[in-house]
Amino acid sequence: MTDTPNGMLFVASDIAPADEADFNAWYDHEHVEERARIAGFISGARYRSLAGGKRYLGLYRTHSLEVFTSSAYKAAFARQTPWSVANLDRMLAPSRRVAEVLATTGQGSGAWLGVLTLETQAPKEELHLQLAELGQKFSQTPGFIQTYLLYPDTPLSTPLPKESLEGRRLLPIFVLEASSQESCESISRGIAAALAPCLCETAIYALQWKLYASELS
Repeated sequence: MTDTPNGMLFVASDIAPADEADFNAWYDHEHVEERARIAGFISGARYRSLAGGKRYLGLYRTHSLEVFTSSAYKAAFARQTPWSVANLDRMLAPSRRVAEVLATTGQGSGAWLGVLTLETQAPKEELHLQLAELGQKFSQTPGFIQTYLLYPDTPLSTPLPKESLEGRRLLPIFVLEASSQESCESISRGIAAALAPCLCETAIYALQWKLYASELS
């Protein structure tokens, strides 16, 4: 717990059917690579909802939270392309969170994601320990790849252009990565049962694609 944790940019949104084709083309051919090229970014990944949550989810992992205050990250916003501006404006009910990645159990990436949003007043360190223990409990379950806690940073989690500020809450998110849809759903149900007193929402996502900064030429 003394190591500097990774950072994560979590962006979820719905999109109107008429805008979906261009929205996906923008993400696939410009936006993910653009973000992955920012110094300090490790990877960018896209997911589509199978149950619950917003229709699309983007996860961008960084070496630390400090990446989101860097000159390289700020410069990316100073040179938004017209395509980016148009599609950011098309996002419906978006959610943007910048979070520390804590309580990691397991390793690797799974093609299915369980996203469990928590409503709790527990201190960060207490929640870290609780969810690390919960991850260990399920770590030998078939299909388990990894779990981790996303703990939002309030100053860094500035809203997207169309993100509503009314009732906006920066809640902790527990993420499960699994090797099959069946195992993702099963393990997510087990985690949800363990977290029932503070569980706000559960969603299941399927990976569309993932890009690592180390793959870029």
